Amino acid sequence: EELIFGVENVTTGASNDIERATTIARNMVSKWGFSDVMGPMTYAEDEQEVFLGRSMTQTRQISSDTAKKLDAEVRILIDRCYNRSRQILTDNMDKLHAMADALMKYETIDMTQIDAIMESREVPPPADWAVSDEPKSGAGTSGPAAGGGEPIAVGAV
Repeated sequence: EELIFGVENVTTGASNDIERATTIARNMVSKWGFSDVMGPMTYAEDEQEVFLGRSMTQTRQISSDTAKKLDAEVRILIDRCYNRSRQILTDNMDKLHAMADALMKYETIDMTQIDAIMESREVPPPADWAVSDEPKSGAGTSGPAAGGGEPIAVGAV
């Protein structure tokens, strides 16, 4: 959205992408040891519900310095991946537009169509796409689920 529509037009749909990326990055740093600075150590306990004798105060406490280091490492990871994603999309803008066009036309795409897009070939219809699925003249929609699907979001970047 940011690349196509500009920063001022990013929708709330991108917030879920950001939330999920942050959760994965935080787990990478605090649980799975994917940080040279923090090392192969777990800094967060799994947040589990209270059940049969489990204490509500089971979480491990960390110092504010450690929390700051964790946050800094998560931020570095997020920024690095964001910049890499942005560069990949910028370098492949033609494929981004071809994929968006295919999604608008067919509503879903399969591996055959993705392969065609990545090889810069014309995108064929999905294997289960019937001739009767083609839009009627002036209908303004297409595909098997025509008439009410959610708009397709390309992602946060």
